Amino acid sequence: MNPAQDPHTPPGASGSAAGPQPGTPPAPEAAASPDQQLAELKARHTEVSDAYLRAKAEAENIRRRSEEEISKARKYAVEAFAESLLPVRDSLEAAVAIPAATTDQVLEGVHATLRQLAAALERNKVLEINPPAGTKFDPHQHQAISMVPANQEANTVVTVLQKGYLIADRVLRPALVTVAAPK
Repeated sequence: MNPAQDPHTPPGASGSAAGPQPGTPPAPEAAASPDQQLAELKARHTEVSDAYLRAKAEAENIRRRSEEEISKARKYAVEAFAESLLPVRDSLEAAVAIPAATTDQVLEGVHATLRQLAAALERNKVLEINPPAGTKFDPHQHQAISMVPANQEANTVVTVLQKGYLIADRVLRPALVTVAAPK
């Protein structure tokens, strides 16, 4: 019996030199010499090394630029707010520069300056917390100073003693309020 036809003979164990057995990879036609393979690997290593160093340098540059931008943002974060307050200061300085101003002139100037300040705060997203009487007490926006008997529902605002302020949905200062006591 021929070993190539024997079902018990392991593949590749045939004694015939008739060619490659089915399932075996074809032999390379021209095997590269070890020197050629080493040269190819060195060239590939150089390429990968160069790409790695470039990527590393780029990442470091991005990190450094980001740190600089964050530093500038922190340093100049209030620039727009300060700029919007400058007209308020100018108005106050102009009021002080007029020594013989009448009470009506001073009062008119104070109202105009207050409007300037309110506009500057509004432009910079600083909003008032001034709840009307009867509003449900909100501990996140209000600070209760006292509880007083009142003819309204318990745990509601009776009076505002001092306005509070929000800046972009964050409480800058809670409103100081009195709250209706339970009956």
